[in-house]
Amino acid sequence: MHASDIRARFLAYFERQGHVVRPSSSLGPADDPTLLFTNAGMVQFKRVFLGQVEPPDGRRRATTAQKCVRAGGKHNDLEQVGHTARHHTFFEMLGNFSFGDYFKRDAIRFAWEFVTEELGIEKRHLRVTVHHTDDEARALWREIADLPDSRIYGLGDKDNFWQMADTGPCGPCTEIYVDLAALAADWRFSEGASGEWTDTSRAEFSLDAFVEGAEAGRFLEIWNLVFMQYDRQPDGKLEPLPRPSVDTGAGLERIAAVLQGVTNNFHTDVFTPLIRAAEQVTGIRYDRNAIAPYEATPRATRAGARSSVVKNGRVLVDPAAFRVLADHARAVAFLLADGVLPSNEGRGYVLRRILRRGVRYAWLLGRAEPTLVAIVGEVIDSMGDVYPELRAKAKHIAQATRAEEERFLATIDAGMSRFEELAPTHTTQERTISGEDAFRLYDTFGFPIDLTELMARERGYTVDIPGFERALEAQRTQSKEERKTRKLGVGTDALADLAQWERAQEGATDEIRFVGYD
Repeated sequence: MHASDIRARFLAYFERQGHVVRPSSSLGPADDPTLLFTNAGMVQFKRVFLGQVEPPDGRRRATTAQKCVRAGGKHNDLEQVGHTARHHTFFEMLGNFSFGDYFKRDAIRFAWEFVTEELGIEKRHLRVTVHHTDDEARALWREIADLPDSRIYGLGDKDNFWQMADTGPCGPCTEIYVDLAALAADWRFSEGASGEWTDTSRAEFSLDAFVEGAEAGRFLEIWNLVFMQYDRQPDGKLEPLPRPSVDTGAGLERIAAVLQGVTNNFHTDVFTPLIRAAEQVTGIRYDRNAIAPYEATPRATRAGARSSVVKNGRVLVDPAAFRVLADHARAVAFLLADGVLPSNEGRGYVLRRILRRGVRYAWLLGRAEPTLVAIVGEVIDSMGDVYPELRAKAKHIAQATRAEEERFLATIDAGMSRFEELAPTHTTQERTISGEDAFRLYDTFGFPIDLTELMARERGYTVDIPGFERALEAQRTQSKEERKTRKLGVGTDALADLAQWERAQEGATDEIRFVGYD
């Protein structure tokens, strides 16, 4: 089933159940200084859940397909993107909400009916978790889904209790899991895996085996149903809410992977058009089965322009680069469409970091010209019908992406040239780039330290990271006030860069802790 069909079926199903379909809210939460980005479907309804306002139009049932970003703040997956099967900067969360209307019984009934009847996932491949004290939810799963207790796992607060903040609305949650070993054609147990959870002939698993299997990725959470039934007081006491509510979140990309029989979200129809666009612009084939770098010949453009990683016309390809480009193109397109502009502060600075990371990986594929802009165009083509803001701002998105890429390509080019001059100065016996040299690359050329590490590793060098950090700290001490006003770019003080990134991380608390899936 295509991702677009899953999204449409979800919204249509809940509309039939009396929910009003609300449009996705902006990725930049309005009037909410606690959040850097919208990271869950309930964000646009936060004031409703807090009892500060009535539901829009007085409708107490709603459903959405919400645009979300997890990059910056406490929920920051940026450095993991591309290297795992399910981390993304941008993703879509499907959700249904009850504002003091239905509660546990209907929430569980709706979820089970949608998963088994609308999506067609067989009962034998499903398991659920509940809070270990939530006997009501456990009983409802037995009654509605006819699940035995052996497939209903009671977990603690860490996994199955949600709260909006230290005080206020909170409550237990229940989660639906699928068995990827049974549903994904490309599922493989990791080498050396053993224990009860690896037995594909078993239908029932102990709690410990289920937890081990979930941590290893065999059992995958696809939907979280949150039951807001308490009001946590300043002293920690839980007082029952007069009108309990429901907030659910299901990851569209995860469900698409399950229904398309793959373990990796990047191998679904959500991302494959974007990876194809990356293949076309780079001239390199993406090997989805590769677990190690492989050699390829990148396409030369602009009178043979290629990045300095190309040797004898060949480049060593990290397949993660394609996944990064596909993921980051989505985040860039949607953030620009929602009015976020690359800048040196807050949301704009996170966008700039995402763009820089994309340029870095394109460079490692041999590119010396804008690359993300081509993939962003595919994002607009493939998702513009569902999110018309992409088409409405297509020209702006392309122009802003290209401008930022060109700017950082100039920085990388200068930094790469300096690196080429620097590396040979280190002897065979001393194959470590000093912290001072790494800092100079960072400070003078805006050269990311992780890129310095990657280039050094390719040559068999290491980087003196503690020395680099000492140089940063020394500069921090010397120019604490100056770094607050400097701008990023060639000739930039690296501490300004670092400080802005830290501010983007710390400036928002992301106090809404449940984000649909981990």
